[in-house]
Amino acid sequence: MIVNLERFIALERPRWERLDAMLSRIAEDPWRRLPFDEARELEGLYQRASSDLARLATFAAEPEARRYLENIVARGYTEIHGAPEEARRFRVGLWLTRTLPDTWRRRARAFWFAMALMMAGAVFGGAAIALDPEAKPALIRLPNLQGDPAERVAHEERDRGRGLADRKARFSGMLITNNTQVTLFAMALGMTWGIGTLVLMLQNGVMVGAVAVDYVMAGQTKFLLGWLLPHGVVELPAILMGGQAGFVLAGALLGRGQRMGVAARLGAVKADVVTLCFGATLMLVWAGFVEAFFSQYHEPVLPYAAKMAFGASEFAALALYLAVAGREAAAKPRT
Repeated sequence: MIVNLERFIALERPRWERLDAMLSRIAEDPWRRLPFDEARELEGLYQRASSDLARLATFAAEPEARRYLENIVARGYTEIHGAPEEARRFRVGLWLTRTLPDTWRRRARAFWFAMALMMAGAVFGGAAIALDPEAKPALIRLPNLQGDPAERVAHEERDRGRGLADRKARFSGMLITNNTQVTLFAMALGMTWGIGTLVLMLQNGVMVGAVAVDYVMAGQTKFLLGWLLPHGVVELPAILMGGQAGFVLAGALLGRGQRMGVAARLGAVKADVVTLCFGATLMLVWAGFVEAFFSQYHEPVLPYAAKMAFGASEFAALALYLAVAGREAAAKPRT
């Protein structure tokens, strides 16, 4: 039994941080052979950390310290008892089926916060365009969306996609690059203690809400859904995932309720932030291809109902993937 929990953590933390540092060095250079003394120290620190974790697990207090210790004990187990070469090899299938969805679920609060901000921005943007249509240039930054929606729809349906035939690949590349930059920027702005990420989520929400209400008011709801759903149901969650990564990073910087140093807190979230950013990038690559090669074709080339059904299927598949993938594997006890 731990008589003084705070004193226990204060005494043991230097050993945990030493183990964390050793494991980080091994991860940076996985092929380096450990000297005998260093390998023996690693084993001793791991055994002590495992014992400390078992003692901490009986307490509801200090959840951050317990999570930190769980992380380094799991990494230590992999290094000492696992198959090193296999464990260090990046496995795409495992990352896609378990690591990414599991990371998203563990950090879901940051995602919902980003989503709430974007929705608040959308409500503001939609209300602003409804009350003052003349504010469109200030609310919608994209020049091709500042005109009359009915005129644009008539032009798109008359064109039948002929104007896209020679520029699909270039258009797709531009979309992927632009959206990826926005998403990674949302993550990087987490270094502003989350203020920049917050502003970016609101800003994107304002534009989405303004565009949506503008087209609905012009009687072009069917076109709007057929145009946005196929790529938007993946693109917007990807941007939100970038915001999620930004808020995770900001939480580590702020360190509210945590007693670890800034470097330790950043180290603890590094893998999750990178995972979320790579996941968002992959989603944006898919959304870019869909937007260029599918979303830009309208009736009579592609029925709006078919495009909406495709978008709904994508959304259902993405939601199921994030909610369920990897849960069974994660729930299995490790042997």
